[in-house]
Amino acid sequence: MKTQTKIILASALSVVLASSGAIALSAGSQVFAATDSPATATSAPQDKPAKPKPRQGEAGKPGGPRVNGQNPPPPNHDGIDCPEQGRGEGAPPNSPAGSPPANGETTNGVTNPSTYSVTISGGLTTDPHDKGRPVVLIAAALGVPTEVFREAFSGVTPSGLDSQPSHELAQRNKAALMKVLGPYGITNERLDEVSNFYRYNGNRTATWQKTSATATAIVTDGVVTGVTITNPGAGYSSTPTVTITGPTGTVTGKAVVTYTQDFKTNGSITSITLN
Repeated sequence: MKTQTKIILASALSVVLASSGAIALSAGSQVFAATDSPATATSAPQDKPAKPKPRQGEAGKPGGPRVNGQNPPPPNHDGIDCPEQGRGEGAPPNSPAGSPPANGETTNGVTNPSTYSVTISGGLTTDPHDKGRPVVLIAAALGVPTEVFREAFSGVTPSGLDSQPSHELAQRNKAALMKVLGPYGITNERLDEVSNFYRYNGNRTATWQKTSATATAIVTDGVVTGVTITNPGAGYSSTPTVTITGPTGTVTGKAVVTYTQDFKTNGSITSITLN
């Protein structure tokens, strides 16, 4: 009898505890209630789950600038989303690297030299006593002083501008020249070669063979500081005129002409200095 009473009391106590637990669970947890049935308009708002904190170095760091309500990703340095990447150091915005400065502009204190032009003119003047012949070039090519060739040519009888000398006259003129030039080691063949190279027709205002010289200006901070010879030329019988023209005005230079026995360098410009 006592044993049955204990079993009945234990069963009743289990029912009571189970009922109490169900009541406590239904009253203290709305999550299970929301799972079992949809929430009504009178239901209390549910707590939103907390956002995970970003790790250090991730995009979306707190306090950073926001784009469209979100933190932008960190800048990419592979050249895709970095507009400044790939430009030359110190290049202005929207300016391609390595672009030459426009006319008149400067880069690192050096003015664009293409805005300055160098003109080499003249240099074909002859001595009045030579009747237009480039005696200075002929004498240099023969390897004798200019005065020696003038002395030799003084015994020549010119045939005139519009006619060729006869065979007899040519022989006499050649003999007069060789009489003076022979002692200097000049051969008849070399005399013919040089005379033909520097021959000209004064009646047609034609000149002897020549090559024009060229040069470029050296400009620093808008000031012409020198001239670079790009082609020394050849065949100048006198000093040519050098003019440098640019945005800041005109500058003149003085050329030095050198004479040699080589046709390619005889009468060439070896240097230019500013006046």
